[in-house]
Amino acid sequence: MSSNKWLKITIATDPVLVEPISDFLVGVIEAGVETGAVDEPNFGILTCYVQKANPEPAEVAEIVAKISEYLAELADVFAVPTPQLTASFFDEEDWGSTWKEHFKPFVIVPGLVIAPTWEEYQPNPGEVVITMDPGMAFGTGHHATTSLSLELLRRTLAAGSTMRVLDVGTGTGILGMAAMLFGASGVVAIDNDPEAVAAATDNARRNVQGDRMQVSLMPLGELSGQYQVVVANIVHDVLLDLAEDLARLTDEEGFLILSGILVGDQVVSIIKAFTGKRFTLLDAEERQEWAALRFQKR
Repeated sequence: MSSNKWLKITIATDPVLVEPISDFLVGVIEAGVETGAVDEPNFGILTCYVQKANPEPAEVAEIVAKISEYLAELADVFAVPTPQLTASFFDEEDWGSTWKEHFKPFVIVPGLVIAPTWEEYQPNPGEVVITMDPGMAFGTGHHATTSLSLELLRRTLAAGSTMRVLDVGTGTGILGMAAMLFGASGVVAIDNDPEAVAAATDNARRNVQGDRMQVSLMPLGELSGQYQVVVANIVHDVLLDLAEDLARLTDEEGFLILSGILVGDQVVSIIKAFTGKRFTLLDAEERQEWAALRFQKR
């Protein structure tokens, strides 16, 4: 049986476009993206992994056309040369070596380090470490929405009371694992992608003692009970679609943290939708083009 093939897109661009291109690839194409650090010589090279195995030629052409159109528009706005795009395929068995090349330990928020399983990291005083393998789930935590969500999650759990956390769309499980490190009494983490659930399950076993973090494919609509903290780092339209269930599952006086939202109209839209469901906005944090919001249910 032949292995799956995955679409990899490499973009060489003027460094000024790295952040908006990365945001577009993650938020619109729903791809995994790796870039070099600002002080590295390869900054300006983005590697994009599309989350669909064995795409048809027509699908590849549509994805490349959509990205190319956006690149041309960006270059015109910023008055820089149009980025160069190349598309290729790689086999599933090459996935591990691909991530090993790009995924290095990094500080995601002060005091919290994300490190790959294949590199030994000695934490500095006051640091805690999440050791993880992204598997095929396309998520290492580099995106601004993850760090924004983590900051609001830590702020919420710092209150000191014991809280159960629901992590909706957990991906590789970063937010759920961090919640445990921040003092949550337990975490339920769900995702509709079997690859993500497999990766998050392995990561949770590696980082969380016992069975206090439960990972599953359980649909949000089938969950019962309530949680003192609900966090969902997805995208604007999906957050609106899930609004009723997110509100239902948040405990009275509980906290709801939402991200994957673009600054501007999407923030206004989300605030309007959730304040209409008995939530009060506590915090609105922004980084680059992205926002994260923290509400409390009244």
